[in-house]
Amino acid sequence: MAVILEDRPIETLREEVIDTLIYNYSHGVISNEAFERRLDQAMASQNHQEIVDLAADLEKNTDSEFTSQKERQFNINYAASDNDETETIVNILGGSCRSGQWKVPQEIRIITLFGGADIDFTDAIFTTPNVTIKILCLFGGTDISVPEDINVISKAFCILGGIDNSAPSIASRQAPTLTIEGLVMFGGLDIKIKRTIKEKFVAFANQMKTMFNNRV
Repeated sequence: MAVILEDRPIETLREEVIDTLIYNYSHGVISNEAFERRLDQAMASQNHQEIVDLAADLEKNTDSEFTSQKERQFNINYAASDNDETETIVNILGGSCRSGQWKVPQEIRIITLFGGADIDFTDAIFTTPNVTIKILCLFGGTDISVPEDINVISKAFCILGGIDNSAPSIASRQAPTLTIEGLVMFGGLDIKIKRTIKEKFVAFANQMKTMFNNRV
């Protein structure tokens, strides 16, 4: 016997509807405006029936290629550790940037003195589920960008400086955890999400649409 709609996990239901929206948008069934409008509603609604109704007029279909592309786009990148467990980044009267697909060690030490550091975990490859970032920021600034689907714990404190943490810890327990600790003095620490989950959905949908159009 089928489970009644209201007893189904709402996040599972939401994921199924969003998959249907992406699939139909990528195949030209609905317009970009309709896709983004329905996507916004699907992400915001807490009502089972409202979410289901957003895709009631669409073919509920995906394929193996869709699933594999989605896994590559949304799953956290993991790899066996073959690099040092600790990495030290020093910026004195200068700056540095770490971004793209780079392997994340177990511990990162960031020292900035009259300089700046930009650390981007958006496409990083994690080698451990728990990463500690130790910061010493004096008369400088450190920007840390994270994906929306990891946990962030900030234990850093500041003296005559500022810490701005706009990265909510809403990921599951199985997601990687970044623990940020240390001292900011006469400087700033900015922890933020570089790309929201909605932006990732839209980027994935456009990627699938381009892939499909190239074949017809």
